[in-house]
Amino acid sequence: MRQKTIVTGVIGSDTHIVGNRILSMALEKAGYRVVALGALTPAGEFIKAAIETDAAAILVSSLYGQGELDCRGFRDLCIEAGLEGMLLYVGGNLIVGKHPKIFLDMGFDRAAAPGTRVETVLEWLGRDLKKS
Repeated sequence: MRQKTIVTGVIGSDTHIVGNRILSMALEKAGYRVVALGALTPAGEFIKAAIETDAAAILVSSLYGQGELDCRGFRDLCIEAGLEGMLLYVGGNLIVGKHPKIFLDMGFDRAAAPGTRVETVLEWLGRDLKKS
């Protein structure tokens, strides 16, 4: 079976990269090919990288509390680029004072609240990729 590619990065004006690096290392250890975009990544760069690498999923991170603004319209960008079925995850300290469920309403497949364990994300990913 071909190794699945996962695109990771920190969206928008956020520079908090440590959690994203930890997740990327765990993904690699679990056997995924990781394309790590780093911090300060515009939404369109995630899409471009997913197309170029034939990615199976995009994992977006945001810790500075403005994730709702940065992720608005992300699913629509995927659809416009021909990535209708792209598996989308978002995690971190996404929004101040709101529940991460809002990201599910925005079209993300999973939204990881602060404190979500890496093992949980790996479990979700394994299950979700089997479905697709």
